[in-house]
Amino acid sequence: MKTETQAVERPASFRWMQLVMGIICMAMIANLQYGWTLFVNPLSEAHGWSKAAIQVAFTIFILTETWLVPIEGWAVDKWGPRPVVLFGGLLCAIGWVMNSFASTLFMLYVAAAISGIGAGAVYGTCVGSALKWFPDRRGLAAGLTAAGFGAGSAATIIPISKMIESSGYAETFLYFGIGQGLVVIVLALMMVRPPHQAATSAKKKNPNVLQTTANFTPSQMVRKPVFWVMYVMFVLVAAGGLMATAQMGPIAKDFEIDGVKFNVMGMILPALTFALAIDRVLNGLTRPFFGWVSDQIGREKTMFIAFALESVGIIALYYFGRDPIMFVILTGLVFFAWGEIYSLFPATTADTFGTRNAAGNAGLMYTAKGTASIFVPISSMIMAASGSWESVFFIGCGMNAVAAIMAWWVLRPMRKRFIEESIGSVSVLEGEQVAGNPNNPGTSAARMVN
Repeated sequence: MKTETQAVERPASFRWMQLVMGIICMAMIANLQYGWTLFVNPLSEAHGWSKAAIQVAFTIFILTETWLVPIEGWAVDKWGPRPVVLFGGLLCAIGWVMNSFASTLFMLYVAAAISGIGAGAVYGTCVGSALKWFPDRRGLAAGLTAAGFGAGSAATIIPISKMIESSGYAETFLYFGIGQGLVVIVLALMMVRPPHQAATSAKKKNPNVLQTTANFTPSQMVRKPVFWVMYVMFVLVAAGGLMATAQMGPIAKDFEIDGVKFNVMGMILPALTFALAIDRVLNGLTRPFFGWVSDQIGREKTMFIAFALESVGIIALYYFGRDPIMFVILTGLVFFAWGEIYSLFPATTADTFGTRNAAGNAGLMYTAKGTASIFVPISSMIMAASGSWESVFFIGCGMNAVAAIMAWWVLRPMRKRFIEESIGSVSVLEGEQVAGNPNNPGTSAARMVN
């Protein structure tokens, strides 16, 4: 109780400090995913491994990063963020150090699993804490935190690319892995659990967004149809973006623009490197932007706009992306219209299923990204079988179009009805308890939803 009271008495700026630390931690683990495409071709050339085999490591990373987040989220809800982020930072460093020494595909896969577990621990903790600290600005807070992951590699994508060219991929894995891991570990020592009042105060709820007053546990949440509608939508949108993220290097090579150079403020950059730098910035900016928009106009309307834009961007990239300038512009559009899922879905999950178990619930929803990652090696196989990226682009376009339709015509009415029913159930239960025992007006989270 003492710790909780002390947290409440801290200045209002304290929660923003916690948010900033979470954003920095997210930036430190961003290269594990978004810098990966720079290592694919060097790994293939050094060891003779096929790109499809190397991309299995990317899938393993995504699977372990996402599918274990519910456990890590549960740990955050129980013990707070500090031990979980410490654990995650250590594993992230170990994973990239192992990548630098990997001489077999098996070792590369093991390293991917280790770094994936670490990245998931950091990611799930930082997003979950943001949802709890900012019930009044949930979309914006989740967006800013997720922006650290989406845009965090923007500042280092050029140094990594140049270091791979000058020193090789192995040294790049080694030094960046150690440096990024150390930053996460240091910041973890200063993280604290959000106070109970910050998570449950009705006065801080966003009046522009429908939010439940009930608190569902993860096991209760998965028994609700609205959860699975959201999960399917998350998979559909994430799959297209992950294929673009992992395959950007091979796509640029097949489009014959990887050797084109751009003069950027005196720096001569390959088209792929220039595109990746811009993509990372836009992929970061979109998360707080669309998170803020969803706080103003609602989650589902924002989803419809963003997913429809992504569908158009993907198909336009296929038809016009062989021009170097259009490649840079359209990949930026694809990343801008994709990255917002990492703010919209956590915020919508907390709005729908409550704040108390927000880290665990958001972590469970985040496993949809792991499910979507299965499409990355599949996309490589489709391309190898057909000899063209056409099918891959059309599939990605269709997935996003379906998700946009589902957001407005399926999720919107379903979630509205579900939240109204859950709020009504809580009101009835609370009224019954007040009548039976005036000294105990509250009710537990479990009883609210049972």
